[in-house]
Amino acid sequence: MKTSITQSKGLFRYKTIRKLLAAVFWLCVWQLIYFAVKQEILIVSPVHVLQKLAELSQDSVFWLTALFSMTHILEGFLLGVFAGSVLAFLTSVSRMLYDIFHPVISIIKATPVASFIILALVWIPSVHVPAFISFLMVTPIVWANVFNGIEKTDKNLLQMASAYRFGAVKTVQRVYLPSIMPYFTAACTTGMGLAWKAGIAAEVLANTHLSIGGQIYNSKIYIETDSLFAWTVVVIAMSVLLEWLMVRFMKTAGQKYNVEQ
Repeated sequence: MKTSITQSKGLFRYKTIRKLLAAVFWLCVWQLIYFAVKQEILIVSPVHVLQKLAELSQDSVFWLTALFSMTHILEGFLLGVFAGSVLAFLTSVSRMLYDIFHPVISIIKATPVASFIILALVWIPSVHVPAFISFLMVTPIVWANVFNGIEKTDKNLLQMASAYRFGAVKTVQRVYLPSIMPYFTAACTTGMGLAWKAGIAAEVLANTHLSIGGQIYNSKIYIETDSLFAWTVVVIAMSVLLEWLMVRFMKTAGQKYNVEQ
């Protein structure tokens, strides 16, 4: 037991060191590009970006901006997860509903995000556009993955559940959930990244008040390259952090489910 724990800790340390070395490598590449270009208006050094981040973080508006952007994007993400999951269930039960909704989902997936953002600015108040766009981007991904998870559920297990008279609730818990969870986790992980990209793009075009996208837009207007890089780093950091937290939550939920079984 102790040997297994020691090996796990050693593997974790090795992976951590490897990731740190990769990060250092790309920071060095960034710094070399900065030295090669020698124009602050085109690219700033990592040191200057960190300095700008430290400066921004001292202002309460910075934290409010990050919080509001996160709230809007998470709102759209969660609505997309819910809508995609419900839609997957309905379309797996009814072939007619599948034929009705499949073209709409295909259109959403094929249409450029910028087109939806511009249309949304016409339809709804600009403050709600980031959440709406995040919702649109996440829904098709969750629908496709959860639908596949339902369709690929082992038919032999379903027959066994029927033979032992599991009932609907027990069949869902013991058969469908284990089949769907890997697809659902993959959908949420991919959807989170897309929600951030699309949501921030919506904020940029909508130039919403107290939003990261609005700050990026202002940085571009006033040619503040260091601020542009700093806010971009914030977007990446928040996206990675939320994705990591979500994966951890999924793993914990999965382990708890397995124990209860």
